[in-house]
Amino acid sequence: MQRARKGEALVEAKEEIHKARSEYEREEKARRAELQKQERRLQQKEETLDRKVDAVEKKNDTLNSKIAAAEAQQKEIALVKKSQLEMLEKISGFTVEEAKNYLIASIRDDVTHEMAVKVKEVEAQYKDEADERAREIIATAIQRCAADHASEITVSVVPLPNDEMKGRIIGREGRNIRSIETLTGCDLIIDDTPETITVSSFDPVRREVARLALEKLIQDGRIHPARIEEMVAKAQREVNATIKAEGERAVFETNIHGLHPELIKLLGRMKYRTSYGQNVLNHSIEVSQEHRGAARIGASAWTLPRRSAPVSCTTSARRSTTRSRAAMSPSAWTSRASIRSPRRSSTR
Repeated sequence: MQRARKGEALVEAKEEIHKARSEYEREEKARRAELQKQERRLQQKEETLDRKVDAVEKKNDTLNSKIAAAEAQQKEIALVKKSQLEMLEKISGFTVEEAKNYLIASIRDDVTHEMAVKVKEVEAQYKDEADERAREIIATAIQRCAADHASEITVSVVPLPNDEMKGRIIGREGRNIRSIETLTGCDLIIDDTPETITVSSFDPVRREVARLALEKLIQDGRIHPARIEEMVAKAQREVNATIKAEGERAVFETNIHGLHPELIKLLGRMKYRTSYGQNVLNHSIEVSQEHRGAARIGASAWTLPRRSAPVSCTTSARRSTTRSRAAMSPSAWTSRASIRSPRRSSTR
């Protein structure tokens, strides 16, 4: 029994070995087939690369030959050009630079002569008409000079963000409105008109100061006597700066020099004055400019010198300013209602 079992075990072992050997041979065969396939693939790639390298080399050889041919042609062209230039120099008797300079000089002389002839023709054509045409143009410009008109009023309207602001401007027991009227010399009219306050005064400068101060107080929101005094002072400085700037602008535009600073300030104050619906400062500047225009065309109808317009208006403004200051003095504030309106300025 033991021998039979050993024989069976031996047979089974031999079969297992045979199976393992067969399996190994199959794997080895498959591995060799894969390696052969990769070798064939690499060989094909190598052949493809060799063909590409050969094509690139052929292209390089072709390009080198073309470059060599192009260089040879350039050299030949340079030689031909050089021989032609030498032949031209021999025939003309000029070098290249001498020929260029001669050609440029000849063209410049011709152009200069033709330009001078043309300029003389134009001058001769328009000289007779220029003076008469200039007179007509300047005279038409003076006749068409239009001025900016404004209504001569004694009140200014200040807009309010809401009606609650009226009570804040009046203040407790009216202390804020009294402070504003005392500092500015203007009357504040607060009525049923929604979101507006009216500033009334015969002095346009004081009225402008009051208007600016009210706008600053409304924008700031803090309204009490100390703040009112500060804002009025600030508005006064701004108005004074504007007056000075406007006076200097008028002097510059009319080309007048050497005026006293006080006269310049009086000129600036005319920015806030109107006469017969027209701004006095702008009218004065226009009159001065019209004098200059008339002088240019030789008109004899203008008899006043151009310095007279702003200065004469300044004299009128000084008289009006003196009357306004007297009318708005502290002693007269309590009886403003009884003061009659001052006469309009006679300055046009």
